[in-house]
Amino acid sequence: MYAPRLFAAALLLAWMLPAPADPSLPDLGDASATAISPHQEEVLGREFMREARRHLHILDDPLLNEYLSSLGARLVSNSDEAGRTFTFFLVDDPTINAFAVPGGFIGVDSGLVLLTRSESELAAVLAHEISHITQHHMARAIADAKRLTIPTAAALLAAILLATQNPEAGSAAIAASQAGIVQHRINFTRGDEEEADRVGIGVLARSGYNPYAMADFFERMAQATRYQGLNLPPFLLDHPVTTARIADARARAARLPVAHPRDRLVYYLARARLDVLVSQDPAATARHFRKRIAAGDYQRAEAAHYGYALALIRAGDYAQALDQIARLLRKDPDRVEYLMARAQAQLDAGRTAAALATCAYAARLYPDFYPLTIEYGHALLNAGEPDRARRLLLAYLRTGRPDPMLYSLIARAASRAGFVSESHEFQAEFYYLNGALHPAIGQLEQALKAATTTIQRERIQARLAQFKREAKDKQR
Repeated sequence: MYAPRLFAAALLLAWMLPAPADPSLPDLGDASATAISPHQEEVLGREFMREARRHLHILDDPLLNEYLSSLGARLVSNSDEAGRTFTFFLVDDPTINAFAVPGGFIGVDSGLVLLTRSESELAAVLAHEISHITQHHMARAIADAKRLTIPTAAALLAAILLATQNPEAGSAAIAASQAGIVQHRINFTRGDEEEADRVGIGVLARSGYNPYAMADFFERMAQATRYQGLNLPPFLLDHPVTTARIADARARAARLPVAHPRDRLVYYLARARLDVLVSQDPAATARHFRKRIAAGDYQRAEAAHYGYALALIRAGDYAQALDQIARLLRKDPDRVEYLMARAQAQLDAGRTAAALATCAYAARLYPDFYPLTIEYGHALLNAGEPDRARRLLLAYLRTGRPDPMLYSLIARAASRAGFVSESHEFQAEFYYLNGALHPAIGQLEQALKAATTTIQRERIQARLAQFKREAKDKQR
């Protein structure tokens, strides 16, 4: 795994945390109890994600999440567990890191994505992490670890997550608790890494990507960090990319059919979008894209103009942004990324009617496309049509996979449309997914007071009872 020591230990602890909804979880201290069901993995992974959302800056951008998920799904379909559900997410962090969490959750730092230079390289990272999960490395690693009490596990998990933000504080907390378990996890990783490389390269090739991309990315990353001394990125902390590892990856690739796919435009658009979203100075980023366009310093001109347009929107130069987007749409009039950028620029410029028209046109081309649904919902709210926004978002929720951004937007729409109890219900789900259990309980209690039908009250009471059980379990 590319995760640093502290995150590797966090994954171990995620496995150790009891699942409130499934008390039959086997004693993980028993070496014979390593067969954990997919449902138990899912429960543990979701518990980890709620904790992670409390401590990490997860980048909830619908378009980027959609791209990463589609790329990941392509790889998963060619893995050993093709039918399994995986969740891919981005962390807004300039470090070079990626990590796998039980239950099929894979996180990638923005710094790593921006370091890649081809879609095959990004796919290589995801294939490696997918392989950690499909080969059940976490289950093997904890076979002889002692089971922790809930308070100890929760405290150590929080400390490890804190270390991703503040290494000194996190390391001190870990040293004061269960340092031995951390070291135990480290001892297993070298063999895991070799297997994940081997299996991942196979997944990469079967998915139509260049199997040499893994070795290429290892090599370029090693060159980019060769002068950093001990301050290596998490990607390299425990398992340096040695010449032997690179050579082994190349040797494995040589035994497989080699594809040389032309990188899809969507990869370059996603990288440009990410570059803009993580920028602390949109105006400077806009100047950077403008200089690159003038010098012809880009891999795909469309992506450079797209990044320039997005940076101009963030910098408040809507007229220039719309001019850039119009140029892109003349060549590719139905590309959803460009249509959404135009709607965003129109909305931010106060041209709400135009933004609604753009969203309506795009929705006819891409029905039930989650990123567009969110953009359309925002436009409807800005246009003073909260009930239309609510109905649009609820319709998507019945078929799509919920996430915090969707719940938050429905809560706002329901509140403005006068559906008070419903608004509190969805706000509770938003808090719950972000690891804020007590605020979620408070929202459900308010929802219960505002409920007007028996069915509504019964639904809220059932969810409230579940949340309270989980809160009680966490206090043990």
